[in-house]
Amino acid sequence: MWKQPWGYAEGWTISFGLFLTGVILQVTTGKVDATLFQYPLNAIVGGVFLFFLVMLYVVSRKAAALQWFYSLTASITSLTAWMVLVIIMGLTQQVAPSATATHGGLLSGLGFMQMTSSWPFLLLFLYFISVLGLVTIHKISRFRWKDIPFLLNHAGLFITLLAAVLGNGDLQRLRMTATLDNPEWRATDDAGQMTELPLAIELKSFTIDEYPPKLLAIDNTTGKALPEGNPENLLVEESLLSGSLLDWDIEVTRSLPMAACVRTVDTMNFVAFHSEGATTALLVKARHKTDGTEKSGWVSCGSFMFPYVSLPLSDSVSLVMPELEPKRFASEVTVYTKSGERADALIEVNKPLSMDGWKIYQLSYDEAKGKWSSTSIFELVKDPWLPVVYIGILMILLGSVCLFVLAPGNKQSPKAVNDTKTE
Repeated sequence: MWKQPWGYAEGWTISFGLFLTGVILQVTTGKVDATLFQYPLNAIVGGVFLFFLVMLYVVSRKAAALQWFYSLTASITSLTAWMVLVIIMGLTQQVAPSATATHGGLLSGLGFMQMTSSWPFLLLFLYFISVLGLVTIHKISRFRWKDIPFLLNHAGLFITLLAAVLGNGDLQRLRMTATLDNPEWRATDDAGQMTELPLAIELKSFTIDEYPPKLLAIDNTTGKALPEGNPENLLVEESLLSGSLLDWDIEVTRSLPMAACVRTVDTMNFVAFHSEGATTALLVKARHKTDGTEKSGWVSCGSFMFPYVSLPLSDSVSLVMPELEPKRFASEVTVYTKSGERADALIEVNKPLSMDGWKIYQLSYDEAKGKWSSTSIFELVKDPWLPVVYIGILMILLGSVCLFVLAPGNKQSPKAVNDTKTE
């Protein structure tokens, strides 16, 4: 080992040595604080790193040992070592870098629950991206037109990874709770620290589209849906419904999508109620298939104003309506910026609003009030390095296209071309 030319043994040794060094740093100094590398420091570090790679390549022309770092062996070992940590990250619960991992035992101690801010990950990433950069510089120094796909793919990957890591310190991911007709300028991060933003969100209205109500049979003792392990349900569409649950024939005789509960000393009834706090209620008849026992009454999922109501079918089983599941929820908002811009928009899940460098996502709402929620929760994300990442990805895509176009199988031989001309 360590005799020229180096091979896989040296590559694996370097990888393991970097991993072990990372573990020692993780245990002694804690995780890497990405917020220390914010603009302009991260841009300076990136420029110094590129200059270092160029100088290292220049020096390597007279040092055989350094030439190994842009060899195929170095590429395979560095990529494999880093990908092992990437796979572990995908299989391990990750917590926000700004949070404190207080559980996980050994995994937490090694930084695997906050992988992207752990020393082992950072050192192996630097090893891989250094090899990738040297390979790219080596190809550029011996440029040939047929190497364009190779250069686009490798340079694109280098730019994408480097920009993603350098931009980690500038990435802002905040959460804002907006209330009706009150512009909100403040948001909080994962650690709960409040920040005043250069933009404000004013909630104009909030809407939810819900799936139709369902009926379930539950165990009165455990509260679990029956049959356990494979529960059955009846979906009550717009038309009234007849069906079966367990040993009971179920018939819905009346449906009130907007209802209020009216109680007396010995009775309970639901009436139409088209106002805030209204709930969904179903009048149900149930008949046992074997002994003919009949039960009837109202079933409701309740709301923040009215109680949840179930229909007891026997001493052990009750008929219930779970909370209605949201199919779509959206917020109509007005967004203001300190520069004087204003925009009216509808924000819903997977349809964010982009404004002033921020992406605003619909995240949640006041679930206790459901469709009557007067607040809406948004996630605001700002990543100034994202355009650089997109440039790298575009280069990779162009490289893939060039690789396909310039593939040997897509070229006609001179003989084939002459035969075509002859015909």
